[in-house]
Amino acid sequence: MTISSPGTGRSSGSADRRVPVAVSAADPISREGAISLLRRHPEIELREESGPGTVALLVEDALDEAALTRLRRIVRSEGARAVLVVGAMRENELLDVVECGVGAIVWRHEATAGRLVQAVLAASRGDGDLPADLLGRLIHQVGSLHRGSAGRAGAPFGLTPREVDVLRLVSEGFDTGEIAGKLSYSERTVKNVMHGLTTRLHLRNRAHAVAFALREGYI
Repeated sequence: MTISSPGTGRSSGSADRRVPVAVSAADPISREGAISLLRRHPEIELREESGPGTVALLVEDALDEAALTRLRRIVRSEGARAVLVVGAMRENELLDVVECGVGAIVWRHEATAGRLVQAVLAASRGDGDLPADLLGRLIHQVGSLHRGSAGRAGAPFGLTPREVDVLRLVSEGFDTGEIAGKLSYSERTVKNVMHGLTTRLHLRNRAHAVAFALREGYI
């Protein structure tokens, strides 16, 4: 069931391009607050339930095993892409979240309407959207744990030099157009590189691909 967005006056052709989003939260106030922020944006189509082709936006104060279980179910069983809005996250939880398939994370204190829409649109494209401090923590955490594997050219499921170049720039926060410019590729080539490696290695999104490359010592 769609939660109506009154007064948009958009045609069915425009509606086809809207991103379906289902909001879930631990308490009704947080859920209604997120829905109210998203409802103002015509590119968002609010749904009651998540599923294939939808973006599930979860609002949590902090992560616990129940929240991680919900994330895994949403991504792996229901086939949705996930955005996590969270108040706090411990160091050892970050990699768990990424490996659940969450590519977009927003701090609760930064969760303005614009910031939520940015994360939802990134998730709908399969892009990563992590706060700068979390991206730095992810790189430090995985790099520290797996530094000994750096330079393993013979590792299983190895990455090509082109894939490593693209992932290194993804890990530094560049978008598809910027990566294409830096590497003198077309945007289509960059997208094809990302699609090829995520499909071949069964990775869920860009953040998961960066985590894999860090863990295996490629970047």
